[in-house]
Amino acid sequence: MEQPQLEHSVTDGVATVVISNPAKRNAMTAGMWRALPGLLDRLAADRDVRVLVLTGAGGTFCAGADIASLGEPGDEQQSLAVRAEEALAAFPKPSLAAVRGYCVGGGSQLAAACDLRFAEEGSLFGITPAKLGIVYPASSTRRLVALVGPSAAKYLLFSGELVDTGRALRTGLVDEVLPPGELDRRVREFTAVLASRSLLTQASAKEFAAGRTDRDAHWAEQARGSGDTAEGVAAFLARRAPRFTYTL
Repeated sequence: MEQPQLEHSVTDGVATVVISNPAKRNAMTAGMWRALPGLLDRLAADRDVRVLVLTGAGGTFCAGADIASLGEPGDEQQSLAVRAEEALAAFPKPSLAAVRGYCVGGGSQLAAACDLRFAEEGSLFGITPAKLGIVYPASSTRRLVALVGPSAAKYLLFSGELVDTGRALRTGLVDEVLPPGELDRRVREFTAVLASRSLLTQASAKEFAAGRTDRDAHWAEQARGSGDTAEGVAAFLARRAPRFTYTL
């Protein structure tokens, strides 16, 4: 039987991390939660990586935490998921969750930590601690509220009900919904666009959007030394595609 693992590859500036535990709908084991922060650190340090895609193997994104591998729910087990989620949210380059099938519990936690979420029509989302009597982490709750607003967050957290892609799109839980069979094509197309844009702009915007208020001088200095602004203006005037070179 295939061992639960996080698979990854890098192609044309796009790093793809695949949650693979097909025997349990890609549920995250304790080992997978522990492995994710280190993997993200390595990908962040790779100068060839400009975009991160998180997805699931086969027809499911992630059905949550593998409770059997974690044992009894507790503070230590929950902290594994929170550390992984925070590492994903802190990834300094654009990140996108490509969702098909079930995106539940810890799966929704990971998807919410990405910058963007594209989903295949028919996918189902749910945040289910109320079904287990678990206190959902404060940081995860705040991230969910920032993403969908207080009312939609309470609907998800209070009920633990699964919602379809129509409701997910209306509430802002996902950014695009694709017809069956079109998700991979759209993700390739969009990540190619992201990889062609200025990482200087993207990385600074990501920090500012997250509420950082102490990095204005840092990013002004980065802009002065990057060459991206000069290249962007020159490309615009020459009516050609820019060749941005800034890396983290």
